[in-house]
Amino acid sequence: MNAPSAVQPQRPTTALRPRAHHFRGSLGRFATGVAIVTFDGASKRHGITVNSFTSVSMEPPLVLVSIARSAKAHDELADRPFTVNILGAEQQKLALHFAGSPGQEPVWVEGPVAPRLANVLAWFECRPWAAYDGGDHTLYLGEVADFNYRTGDALAFANSDFTTIPESQLGVEDLL
Repeated sequence: MNAPSAVQPQRPTTALRPRAHHFRGSLGRFATGVAIVTFDGASKRHGITVNSFTSVSMEPPLVLVSIARSAKAHDELADRPFTVNILGAEQQKLALHFAGSPGQEPVWVEGPVAPRLANVLAWFECRPWAAYDGGDHTLYLGEVADFNYRTGDALAFANSDFTTIPESQLGVEDLL
């Protein structure tokens, strides 16, 4: 009996590559949490709203954020400690503030590694670990030096709009 032959992956032709708006719309169907990356730059404090954040490793504890190269603070983040601030459902105005629609002024907390925002749902203070080219983004990995969380509903983003994830649907930390 002959072994089945391996299927070769097919690369899309130029004609099949996604159009930017359609690709972005498809990606928007994946609901994400909303976070703000904060850090001290060379001349001022910065915050950048992101929805591309993930855990990478438990040992050592590593997290990743993806920052657009077009972001004003992109270049200043390189090799600097930063905090990933996970937003609660009531913090939509704060997300908009750091996304370029000034409004609600942030309340800052001086962390031992990097500045963070007060009253967020969770936070991770990070030391720079590595940075990788990600096309029109840079993937920044941080080693978590300190973290904490509180109870409450989470702010989420899906289909180009904010939504809420009830606390009852968050976390499996007690199961692990």
